[in-house]
Amino acid sequence: MNNASPLLSVRGLGKSFGGNRAVDGIDFDIARGELLALIGPNGAGKSTTFNMVNGQLPADSGSIQLDGTELVGLQPRQIWKRGVGRTFQIAATFASLSVIENVQMALLSADKKLYSLFSSAATHRRDDALALLAQVGMAEQADRPCSVLAYGDVKRVELAVALANSPRLLLMDEPTAGMAPRERNELMELTKRLVVERQLAVLFTEHSMDVVFAHADRVIVLARGRLIAAGKPAEIRDHPQVQEVYFGTGKTFERKPAA
Repeated sequence: MNNASPLLSVRGLGKSFGGNRAVDGIDFDIARGELLALIGPNGAGKSTTFNMVNGQLPADSGSIQLDGTELVGLQPRQIWKRGVGRTFQIAATFASLSVIENVQMALLSADKKLYSLFSSAATHRRDDALALLAQVGMAEQADRPCSVLAYGDVKRVELAVALANSPRLLLMDEPTAGMAPRERNELMELTKRLVVERQLAVLFTEHSMDVVFAHADRVIVLARGRLIAAGKPAEIRDHPQVQEVYFGTGKTFERKPAA
């Protein structure tokens, strides 16, 4: 993480559902060129936090600033226009379209040309779409239908789609869910390379601790809606309170190789 001002700054963020305080006044920052993992046990408030940053849920309190611009109160489309991309736990692509057409459709949206979406996609900015696919290692499969791809390749296409709007911040919701160990590490290595090359900030949620400890620059941990720890992966692995909320006493995280 560099010493410049953060790209994303979250302060006092809160959300309640009925009498349940799902997120309780949390603070965190993300810098350009940083891969930040958001983890916690089930019910910790991870998804709620993630969806407030994306605008899918309105915050009850607090501030979410992207490079000094307040995001609280904006709709997801408005936040996307300000440079926030997103991938989903279940890859969101059009299976009936080719790989490159999926990216071309995202470029159409970024260019605000939605009036003839399906008829225009095949001819729109093909060279730019190919360049994005080359960045994620999918250019050679550009003309294949997404329906025939392996799941790991579908996730790569989804990443190219998310990059079509040249985001400054990318939100990745369980990016390696459903993937084999080798695919998980390949996708996160690719993501890390893009973070460095584009000076992109990435916030990702993840249940796989081997992925988190192998690839994140920093980790923040939620429990019962509160931020209980933040630091480098090695610090979080050995943090007594983090081990307590995940396992109870007497157990620690396993140390696994990156691949």
